[in-house]
Amino acid sequence: MQWQDEGIIIGVKRHGETSVIAELMTRERGRHMGLVRSGRSRAMQPVLQPGNRVEAVWRARLDEHLGEFKLEPVRLRAAKLMETATAVYGVQAMGALLRLLPERDPHPHLFEALDIILDALDDPADAGELFVRFELAVLNDLGFGLDLTECAATGIAEDLVYVSPKTGRAVSRAAGAPYADRMLALPGFLGDGAAKAADRESMAAAFRLTAFFLHRHVYEPRGLTENAARDGFVQAALKALSQSAERQAG
Repeated sequence: MQWQDEGIIIGVKRHGETSVIAELMTRERGRHMGLVRSGRSRAMQPVLQPGNRVEAVWRARLDEHLGEFKLEPVRLRAAKLMETATAVYGVQAMGALLRLLPERDPHPHLFEALDIILDALDDPADAGELFVRFELAVLNDLGFGLDLTECAATGIAEDLVYVSPKTGRAVSRAAGAPYADRMLALPGFLGDGAAKAADRESMAAAFRLTAFFLHRHVYEPRGLTENAARDGFVQAALKALSQSAERQAG
């Protein structure tokens, strides 16, 4: 068995004295693992860093085997990802999200999204918005997608400000007013066709929204806890947005 594909490094663990097991998010074959011989060498260590994009050749006698990777660097961006807290935590948090998906299950749109977001992680505003949309995409691929396009009660597509915690569907201001204390906030920047950028308040609401449904549908049923890197990313993104607002006000 052999195939070739593009991949993004999302994790590496030691294997023996000189080798490692690399975990990649590939374009056509989803999250995939393989042995990299001499992966701890000086030549390979800079390549085998989370966030780097590589060309991968995988070989194994049988498809169900771990197999071996031969990796060639395509884009080495790990050094840049070490420059900001949002980037350091963001690459780890997205790797944890991808591990919620079945191994070797193709999700090409998530590969593309990951590649784009990794280039934006140094900008806290862009990083926060893109990360939340990535979480929504993962939820959707797990079968728990939210419907934020129209009101669950009336079918209208305007003035959507709530999300029902029971159904994961948007609710308009008028329809949701009697139950406002039980609703989740729908940040304006997540609305269909929204042009307004996120501020700290709306970003915090977006993080609470995705966290609620991840816990309800994924973490709690599987007996998992939220990856610590997500909390680090959330705090770093919100802090940066607060500092940006203070500078603009000053």
